Amino acid sequence: MITDFLELGLSTEILNAIAELGFEQPTPVQGRIIPMLLAEDNDIVCLAQTGTGKTAAFGLPTLEYLNLNNSATQVLVLSPTRELCRQIAQDLSAYSKYRPETKIVSVYGGAPIVGQIRSLKKGAHIIVATPGRLLDILKRGDADVSGVRTLILDEADEMLNMGFKDELDAILEQLPKERRSLLFSATLPKDVERIARSYMKNPTIVTVGERNAGSDNVEHFYYMVREEDRYAALKRIADYNPDIYAIVFCKTREETQKIADALQKDGYDADALHGDLSQAQRDYVMGRFKRRALHMLVATDVAARGIDVSDLSHVINYNLPQEIELYTHRSGRTGRASRKGVSIAIINQREKGKIKRIEAVIKKQFTRLPIPGAQEICERQLTHLINEINAVEVRNDINAFQPLIDEMWDGISKEELVRKILSYEFNRFLEYYSKAKDLNIPEKDKSKDRVSKSRDKSSPKERSGKAADAPDSGRRKKKDKDENIGPCENGFSWLRINLGYKDKILPREIISIMKTIGIGKKAVGKIEIFFDHLYVAVKSDAADYAASEIDGASYNRRKLRASVLK
Repeated sequence: MITDFLELGLSTEILNAIAELGFEQPTPVQGRIIPMLLAEDNDIVCLAQTGTGKTAAFGLPTLEYLNLNNSATQVLVLSPTRELCRQIAQDLSAYSKYRPETKIVSVYGGAPIVGQIRSLKKGAHIIVATPGRLLDILKRGDADVSGVRTLILDEADEMLNMGFKDELDAILEQLPKERRSLLFSATLPKDVERIARSYMKNPTIVTVGERNAGSDNVEHFYYMVREEDRYAALKRIADYNPDIYAIVFCKTREETQKIADALQKDGYDADALHGDLSQAQRDYVMGRFKRRALHMLVATDVAARGIDVSDLSHVINYNLPQEIELYTHRSGRTGRASRKGVSIAIINQREKGKIKRIEAVIKKQFTRLPIPGAQEICERQLTHLINEINAVEVRNDINAFQPLIDEMWDGISKEELVRKILSYEFNRFLEYYSKAKDLNIPEKDKSKDRVSKSRDKSSPKERSGKAADAPDSGRRKKKDKDENIGPCENGFSWLRINLGYKDKILPREIISIMKTIGIGKKAVGKIEIFFDHLYVAVKSDAADYAASEIDGASYNRRKLRASVLK
């Protein structure tokens, strides 16, 4: 096992750059892949979990064999989202700090295409791109990939989950046949195997850990609650872990924002990350999270791609993902860099079967834990507060105020003083949890877990009387009279758009709109058109992204509105 970057055969410039970034010893995937890429020229499929250091594994050797005297694009890196695309480009720039002539250009949706084309025209040794935006640029003739010698597909399973199969096929057809192809993926579904068979030459398959399995550094737990107690359980988890530094995953951007707003209102350092935010807003939120000004980041799966934080204490599944494989990506956000991590799922009893299916995929067992009660939480918080007080450095400057301190606290015993100080900080918890109910439900209490139709139709005020801790759950509104929209096919979600028969919209035009924003045909399902609006089934993993890209855009001089149907 390689334990030092010096053993890998990297150049002094690269070693100096990564030393300044704090790289100490290679991760297992780096120790396996870097020597292979430097010594051989065969194609490689690498199966390794999210957060195992894959960017450096392919990035460091890629930088080594660039011909900087040749201005042509030699390396193409494809990734599923703009966040991951930007992160990869930033990492490669940092690795090449002492090779400043290296030109790296990132192209992705959600940013002006003109500026990206301008950067490409100046030359790019490496292009890091999302498939949809790169295909748009290639169709315009504004990028030249005829000189690409190395193709890297990062998070290949995610790209295919998001419906980029057609875009990938179109891009790969334009690349030179004589090239090296590297495919990195956390899982190996059939579509990824098809890409490997179709576009790679006898690839060597390198598996770091078990194929499709979860990280050995992550423990998996679940809490079972009634549906209306889901948010209250999230707060209990946060309170029971005073040093929590977590990503909380929700299914939709609307729910993500509601949960983040509720947490902020209840006094937690939390914020949301989802497709409705502008790039400037996303950067601001991520900056605060990386500085630990936020302790909880509430995010959708798509928005969380590309988040590069190595010391998360927890990943919390406020909702389990639609696609079981996505759980692997979520839980891989914690337990990085040899640290231990915790992945928590908050479920109702109907979701118990899904936990079993996830266990089969990740080859790890979940442990059911009871929701912490008032006594446990208060003890944990009190212990945390006392430890913080014990760790405070007593400065000599305080001596000047000793006479005032003695005067103000004259006659108060040490025990009384300690109780007063702790109560000053701790009364909020004592007050709140003095009225807290037990959120745990018996294993067989299925009837109490069901949400009745009458409750679904009750007003927010009525629901708040039954579940004071729960934020507005945003339940589906009553359908329009002309609608007969049924449940969406498995793995897909309905996307509502304000175009209909009156706009003379046709299904092929809807598919064209989807392609424009980078959603491939395989990620688009059934289309239902009504008079002034329509529903289109979109792969659940890409639905929030599609809604955020379409909402606010223009079509035939009409402003579009799009939302994911709950």
